[in-house]
Amino acid sequence: MTDLAERRDLDQVYQPAEDTRLLAETAAECVGDGDRVLDVGTGSGYVASVAEDSGADVVGADINPLACQEARENGVPVVQANLTDPFRNRSFDVVLFNPPYLPTPPADERNDWMEYALSGGEDGRAVIEPFIDGVGRVLASGGEVLLLVSTLTDPDAVVDFAADYGFDATEIASEKHAFERLLVLRLQRSTDG
Repeated sequence: MTDLAERRDLDQVYQPAEDTRLLAETAAECVGDGDRVLDVGTGSGYVASVAEDSGADVVGADINPLACQEARENGVPVVQANLTDPFRNRSFDVVLFNPPYLPTPPADERNDWMEYALSGGEDGRAVIEPFIDGVGRVLASGGEVLLLVSTLTDPDAVVDFAADYGFDATEIASEKHAFERLLVLRLQRSTDG
């Protein structure tokens, strides 16, 4: 009975996939010794673990208590949190985020933890936009955000939204898949005005 319960819990935690791997590989190239890193939506903790292996001081955050449990079991210090909310008095050199980005019509929404991990609302940006709105409060001076997006979410709209919140966005990695192209955007505070 325990094995079935554990399997059901695992089915409620987003497991590493192509998007996770792309963000992790990019993070490994961008973070270094002593960097303070926040991995938002850490899921199983895979991206956080890769950043930690690169010498960073990492903490994960996830809204899903089952994901927090799995990340802890994988050695990642983690806080149950909605995006960056509990970190307002801390600053990070790098904030990583592989958000839920799949466009999902309201009629197709489910009420479970996997839905939180996958659904980006109707336009795929329902979680990305609040994240961008709040991430500046936890970003150290000179810090950066590595944000994974998909062509399904209209990356140009994400770039424009980020600009409205004072960020310059640069594509620093990408990978083509059958129905989408995955991109990692680097967001840095704009130096203009």
